[in-house]
Amino acid sequence: MPLRVTFVAAARSSPLLAERFEDDRPLDQAGWDEVQRAVGELLPLAAAELRYCSPTPRSRATGDALGYAPLVQPALRDCDMGRWRGFTLGEAMAREPESVDAWLTDPLATPHGGESLLDFITRVGGWLDTRPVGDGGRIVAVAEPSVIRAALVYALKAPPSTYWNIDVRPLSTTTVTGRGGRWNLRFDGAATQSTRA
Repeated sequence: MPLRVTFVAAARSSPLLAERFEDDRPLDQAGWDEVQRAVGELLPLAAAELRYCSPTPRSRATGDALGYAPLVQPALRDCDMGRWRGFTLGEAMAREPESVDAWLTDPLATPHGGESLLDFITRVGGWLDTRPVGDGGRIVAVAEPSVIRAALVYALKAPPSTYWNIDVRPLSTTTVTGRGGRWNLRFDGAATQSTRA
């Protein structure tokens, strides 16, 4: 039986342009309000046999508020951004424009002294590939949008540069099905009803 892993993006703790690398801030009031509006739609995912989350405060808080009681997974942490930790992209660009350009264009680059994009994608993919098949077919994982983007690049065996073209919105869900090394992206939506004459 293939696994079904549904990623839930953590609620946001700041406006998009104020997002910081490896942001450890907890949910703000707007984030809590977003979770409360989404709980009715996302609560059914709590029926998953295994429930995980990234170690960030907002991922843990999102998972708890949705009733998942998730287990923290260190492998689902955000990309190690080295000396850029806590900076916005704009702040890093203002201080080290050539280094940021290298990081954005070369998936092996580590100008910040942390983890390369390729290493990040591989780490998250390794977590995905090692999910226990015998413990149930449904898994939910609350994670930072960057972690979900990395998981999708890995699952689709897409070039690392694809990472920059994936937009993951707060509290959105993304599902992959399969098992270690063989994943498919699954889109769930309302079934269309056929009209009978």
